[in-house]
Amino acid sequence: MSARGRSYRYVGPVELKAAVRPGSGGCRISSAAEFGDWIAGRSAVELAEPFTFVVGADGALRLAPRRSEHVACAGGAMVLSAGEIRFVREADRWAVSEISNQSTGYCPDIGSWPEVARALDDVGLERPSGFTHEVVFRRCSGCQEHNIVREDDFVCVFCGSALPETWNVDPTG
Repeated sequence: MSARGRSYRYVGPVELKAAVRPGSGGCRISSAAEFGDWIAGRSAVELAEPFTFVVGADGALRLAPRRSEHVACAGGAMVLSAGEIRFVREADRWAVSEISNQSTGYCPDIGSWPEVARALDDVGLERPSGFTHEVVFRRCSGCQEHNIVREDDFVCVFCGSALPETWNVDPTG
């Protein structure tokens, strides 16, 4: 646990992390001006889809196109949260319209929201009060597979074992 909150290590396929090259991370956004410059460069097609995001260990928001891997957006580093985010133009400013913690590479807990909120507030973006789509990740203690818990059914889809009620995806975390 960092001073800011829990850090999440990449737990996805090793070949995806191995493909990350230095300096290839998502665009670091730490101010309203940086966000304004970044969003102005997005096409209408890009804006119609959510973007990949991570909150780095430094607390800064990083953004990349939707089909980017979270580990690439993070430059291979640990994160405070990760997921997908969609922006909408409201009057004369940008706001977050949808946001999730959907990242099967980092599997962040829904409790990572305060780090995301802080990063969005630092950029001056209007935002919801929490993830608009919460994804519950658990690792099966039987077969060790990562699961997405749906409809509060804490049962491993791979082997049928009971899944823990608390986040446990990273065995070193």
